[in-house]
Amino acid sequence: MASAQSDAVRLGEEILIGALEPVIAELRLVDVADYVAFIRFEQFANIRDIVESSIELFFKLGALSYAFEAEYELDWETPPVVMLKLEFRHLKFFASFKLFLESRPRVTIEHWGAEESADAAELCARLRTALTDARLPG
Repeated sequence: MASAQSDAVRLGEEILIGALEPVIAELRLVDVADYVAFIRFEQFANIRDIVESSIELFFKLGALSYAFEAEYELDWETPPVVMLKLEFRHLKFFASFKLFLESRPRVTIEHWGAEESADAAELCARLRTALTDARLPG
């Protein structure tokens, strides 16, 4: 059972990263040094403005939002990584996840679910449906 759950979470993460591709492209227009500075000096409102302006081009208002949490990994040995915590709420579905902006972006789901209880496979289907409905036309 735990394996089915973890498989569903991995599939959910793949669904999310696919749906977020255009948002990620917009977020990457900002220099990583700016993200690091905003995080280091706790200027989370600046990050919110960047994230929200990137989201509003592709998703309906309120469906996807910045959860006021960000971190960075920066050292001499590896490329920088910026993590932005996001929340998705649409069609009675909720997902809280971390988006990692790095050479190959990735997502890790922290919490997800639907208003009515659902099994793991149904959660993935509901996530796909909610993301599709939340996308703006075009």
